[in-house]
Amino acid sequence: MLALNYSGSVLEAGTDEAGRGCLSGPVVAAAVILPEDFEHELLNDSKQLSEKKRMELRPFIEENALSYAVSFIANEEVDELNVLQASITGMHRAIEALKVQPEFIIVDGNKFKPYKDIPHETIVKGDGKYMSIAAASVLAKTYRDEFMEKIHKEFPNYHWKKNKGYPTKQHREAIREFGATKYHRKSFRLLPEQLEIEFKK
Repeated sequence: MLALNYSGSVLEAGTDEAGRGCLSGPVVAAAVILPEDFEHELLNDSKQLSEKKRMELRPFIEENALSYAVSFIANEEVDELNVLQASITGMHRAIEALKVQPEFIIVDGNKFKPYKDIPHETIVKGDGKYMSIAAASVLAKTYRDEFMEKIHKEFPNYHWKKNKGYPTKQHREAIREFGATKYHRKSFRLLPEQLEIEFKK
């Protein structure tokens, strides 16, 4: 059973990201402030849910949240910042885009940088403990998956519709055969034996 609140503050934002471990595509972050009476029997860490259940939850979260926002950090910016900084930057941008300023921020994981002067707490596996982080994880994951399905049409050889940019065997075989695309992260080791990979424009 997920808890609604960590701090006791009514305006508590939960934040999470998706796509850190991917070889291609953006890191997507979300921030969500839920009302005190929020409940949905399906809500859980997005990794524990089927794609169908995540897509069912997303409109419910968007309609019932006091405020929510999603931000995209493109693969070029991930390369520029490094993936941890990209995740934190994405979470900061999502919090900044909230229509309501939170009084407290809870963050999935153990790494965060203070946002303005708002107090925060990092919570390992927080997406399985607190509703607002779980809701943020559902939004981040569904928005990112949609983006990967869209760019799959541009580069179908990489099977992003299925692997969403994660380093599956099939994805790595495609990189070996066809090289890397403009959506691949140049700072990541795309192949175990990587020496030099040609990046397509």
